[in-house]
Amino acid sequence: MKIVLAPDSFKGCLSAAEVAAIMSSALRELHPEWEIVELPLADGGEGTVDAVMSALGGKLLQAAVSDPLGRQVTARYGLCGELAVVEVAEACGLRHLAPEERNPLVATTSGVGELLLAARSQGASRFLIGLGGTATCDGGVGMMGVPGLKKALEGCSFELLCDVDNPFVGPRGAARIFAPQKGASPADVEILEERMASLAQTMLAETGKDVRDMPGAGAAGGLGGAFMAYFNAASVSGIDRILDLAGFDSVVQGVDLIVTGEGKSDSQTLGGKVPLGVLRRAHNVPVMLASGRIEDLEALQEAGFSQIIQVSPENLSDEEATQKIVAIANLRQAIFTLFGGME
Repeated sequence: MKIVLAPDSFKGCLSAAEVAAIMSSALRELHPEWEIVELPLADGGEGTVDAVMSALGGKLLQAAVSDPLGRQVTARYGLCGELAVVEVAEACGLRHLAPEERNPLVATTSGVGELLLAARSQGASRFLIGLGGTATCDGGVGMMGVPGLKKALEGCSFELLCDVDNPFVGPRGAARIFAPQKGASPADVEILEERMASLAQTMLAETGKDVRDMPGAGAAGGLGGAFMAYFNAASVSGIDRILDLAGFDSVVQGVDLIVTGEGKSDSQTLGGKVPLGVLRRAHNVPVMLASGRIEDLEALQEAGFSQIIQVSPENLSDEEATQKIVAIANLRQAIFTLFGGME
């Protein structure tokens, strides 16, 4: 048997590389004669830098930048020649804030601009931007307010790794759809929507680009729109771009089985997350899905996964299930359950 392990991270407890390594270790115990390939993935969110650097062999660098509330944090980015891989959440991610600190009315993307400048200072001229996991809804105002950013990035190219097509404003825009997840009250949402509408007019006047209805412009609290307007960024499917960079189509040639997974699989998975991307590019190789939580099982089955297993027992709370030692044990057990009886 030849198996490719191609998971996303289990958000909050295990990186994609850790998930693949744990799966691989369990499989080698059961079937030491099998050929196992570890291919950790991401879709533009958490783990994107690691996944792309693993695929390309680049180096990880760090920079001191502002977090969503202006405090200094250390943010990582990847560099491979002139290509920089940046996760905006490294600077303005929800993970930098305690639940009671979440407030998109004040959270800023300044740190993203600082991170871009750091990468530029190391010779980057092409940028792969992972949009996701932000605590912000400022439409990129903080990022664009970083002194010298526009001039420094003249002539650079940008690709946005994005798995949402939400526009900048409106019923499906950044404020109405994503701000409540970041701590915004209904009243806050109305204020943010007004700000975003005004900002879109400013962008139109300054750049000639109307981002209001542009697909993907609402990603990362409107950062997508700022990149599109000011840097002529193109939005691409995050998982498909990373699969291309990882040489996925070649890796799965002659493979008997692929195993993918993520922290939680549900109907949103079918909107362009890692497992769906893997399934679509599997070239008729069976794809098993092993995720921390499984919801919308029927929809996932209809999508075509050959087997689906929930890693965390039903009676385990999310708080318990995401403790690292517990998650590792449960993931190993899931692999034993899936493959214990196979020859």
